[in-house]
Amino acid sequence: MQKKELEFENREISWLAFNERVLQEAEDPTNPLRERFKFLGIYSNNADEFYRVRVASLRRLSFLSSKLKSSLLHHPKDILKDIQELFIQHQKRFEKTYRMLKEDARQFNIHIIDEKKCNVGQKRELSDYFHEVVRTSLVPIMLDKKNNFPQLKDKGICLAIKLSNVNGRKVQYALIEVPSKTLPRFKVLKAKDDKTSVIMLEDIIRLHLKDIFSIFHYELIEAYTIKLTRDAELDFDDDLSMSMIDQLSKSLVGRKTAIPIRFIFDKTMPEDLKKFLFQKLKLKEGEHTIAGGKYHNFKDFIDFPSLDFGQNKHEELPPIKHPAINGNSVMSCIKKQDVLVNYPYHSFSVIIDLLREAAIDPEVKRIQINLYRVAKNSKIINALINAVKNGKKVVAIVELRARFDEENNIYWANKLKAEGVEVLFGVPGLKVHSKLILISRKERGKLVLYGHVGTGNFNEGTAKLYTDASLLTADVRITSEIARVFDFFANNFKIKRYSHLIISPTGTRRKFIKLIQNEIKNANKGLKAEIILKLNNLADPAMIKKLVEAGKAGVKVKLIIRSTCCILAGAIGSSKNITAISVVDRFLEHTRILVFKNAGDEKVYLSSADWMTRNLDRRVEVSVPIYDKKLQKTLLNILKIKLSDNCKARHLEKGKLNTYVKTKGVKVRSQLQEYKFFKNEAD
Repeated sequence: MQKKELEFENREISWLAFNERVLQEAEDPTNPLRERFKFLGIYSNNADEFYRVRVASLRRLSFLSSKLKSSLLHHPKDILKDIQELFIQHQKRFEKTYRMLKEDARQFNIHIIDEKKCNVGQKRELSDYFHEVVRTSLVPIMLDKKNNFPQLKDKGICLAIKLSNVNGRKVQYALIEVPSKTLPRFKVLKAKDDKTSVIMLEDIIRLHLKDIFSIFHYELIEAYTIKLTRDAELDFDDDLSMSMIDQLSKSLVGRKTAIPIRFIFDKTMPEDLKKFLFQKLKLKEGEHTIAGGKYHNFKDFIDFPSLDFGQNKHEELPPIKHPAINGNSVMSCIKKQDVLVNYPYHSFSVIIDLLREAAIDPEVKRIQINLYRVAKNSKIINALINAVKNGKKVVAIVELRARFDEENNIYWANKLKAEGVEVLFGVPGLKVHSKLILISRKERGKLVLYGHVGTGNFNEGTAKLYTDASLLTADVRITSEIARVFDFFANNFKIKRYSHLIISPTGTRRKFIKLIQNEIKNANKGLKAEIILKLNNLADPAMIKKLVEAGKAGVKVKLIIRSTCCILAGAIGSSKNITAISVVDRFLEHTRILVFKNAGDEKVYLSSADWMTRNLDRRVEVSVPIYDKKLQKTLLNILKIKLSDNCKARHLEKGKLNTYVKTKGVKVRSQLQEYKFFKNEAD
């Protein structure tokens, strides 16, 4: 595929490189075995979402006029071809890794078996389980050439069944949906002689195929796993009579029958069965079809059973009580000083305690909050409802279009409304991705504002798994501008001005380009000039061009990018002053920190925004300056530790992509070092 020379890598290919880093974690023998199974699940889940969103979008783009296609950096059909080739390469590594992990598990007397390796006692145990638990959840569908083919569900797996006689004269096909959403994917069998066996749900079904199809008289019954991935893009119409919730609900129904984007099938499937399925699904060999192994939907391995792997497990890192709060009133602490909370090293209970405190404090008059993704049993939601019951005015900005959380957010929006919370749905045409809280409290006859600006969602579940940071402040420079953002949500026609917060879509691009330009200016004067960006994704062409310009001018540009990084550091025409790494480890790197040297008087920001076109131009995002010098130093220390990582950091430079950063001296695994840093600070 032809790539534009100089500094750009294709966004989709760069993302696949990120998912390769996840696969590397599954391959890494220094990781605990259960964690390696978990990384297989994360890799699989990532790939599903990638196909449902990015590949779906590319497929739509491929149908555009040739004039529109020529304006793109890369032709959609070329990218789709490259994706297919790369994914097949990764799939082979994935299957090899799974075989290796199964072998490694045997060292701990844990055996992952299939229907062919069950002994008599296990078959007896599984027969009882099948008839008592599994069978009632199975509804086989008999297939023929005349009747319409059933709609295959997205995200699930099916067994394609071939029933035949030995002579091959009589053949019948069928489908069985594997009920892995309602039943456990893994069945742990009774241990015997210290040996634990695990079998997958589809293999339990395979073991009982003759029982399932007992009314027929076929001599051979074979089952092969298939999986269909559908386009997950939501289509909205212009029906002004429909509410946002009704439009979204209608679009979610359409997602269930959307166009197939990827079809994975067991490569050992008989040719006649494959041909029948391809014909019914209107698929062509090699076009979004992938011949895989016996098992699909490895995302369930994220929840692989908690078996005894001995000492082969991660060091425990219990959340640290924040030293600035530690049992005291959260608002009284914020009143004295700005507080920086870093997850998962600090406990997320600080945020829950803040809202609980606000809910019962008689002087608190109003609570305003952005909700993008919340936990299944959300303590945040519970605190907001209790605040209403205590007479507070609560306003929640619920982003209904948070991808794959739409149904969850519709549920919570209706729940909050029913409990008396004022629910707003953001801004037409813009996703609200900011992470804000504003608490209004009456003190000595005046309203005092307490604010939160963060990088992560108000989700106590992901706060244990993602690295994120929250600034809690009563600084009127910040809180008064948070109030302006919430006013904008209520009155979209009023465009506000901001002197401290940096807001998308009106100011983020302009402000950060100005900050980069300032570093270029300082470099030209012979002053020290440096930019450090820790982001999830860096893909916006204009921002990349500006960073390349800065590097060529002598600005040291240090990038820590978790996933998509479209800047080709180390490419011809790029700059030696630009370095880029990615850290993939036990926690998902999600904190966004931006530092500009500013001739020694550093400007440090936390942000909800990545540098992607959508975040800069089509979302409401908020970046907050860190004014407290002590907190600045904390964030600079975090970045220093991250840049020193020589265990889990990978190069993103051209020619060294995804190779591990290796340096002489002491080993630095940044996430463990950060935990120790915050532990020492607390002690």
